[in-house]
Amino acid sequence: METLYLAKWESRFWAWLIDILLVEVFSSIIVNSSGFFWDFEFISIASFGISGVLMFAYWTLLEGYNGQSIGKMALGLKVTDRNGRKIDFGVAALESCGKAFILPLDCLIGWLAMPNSKLRLFNRISNTIVIKTKYEEPEGVRYVKEKE
Repeated sequence: METLYLAKWESRFWAWLIDILLVEVFSSIIVNSSGFFWDFEFISIASFGISGVLMFAYWTLLEGYNGQSIGKMALGLKVTDRNGRKIDFGVAALESCGKAFILPLDCLIGWLAMPNSKLRLFNRISNTIVIKTKYEEPEGVRYVKEKE
């Protein structure tokens, strides 16, 4: 029997923050380099929708490909199915819906309806979990610090 360690909420938050900052910097560069300026009310409404779509695509692609966004890679986390197996793009898309578009509600319902499970609502719907990854050194490799 394999032991899977569910990721702490704190680690998941920091991974989420890294992802949000990366995607927002990327989207700001695109919007600012386009040379097209909208009036303020339209920007705030449009940017919210654009950010959600970009975050959805980012998480779906990366987590569907290898179970990890850049934030999750940095913190040693991974999205898997409930048995610790790799998820596909369809499952990643379903799991990403909650955090890309309705994260506060997704977390609140998860915390209130499933206390101590460390699951958001959309983790439950998509049958996914977020786990700590195991880092193992390759066999037969020895690392030596270079003298300075």
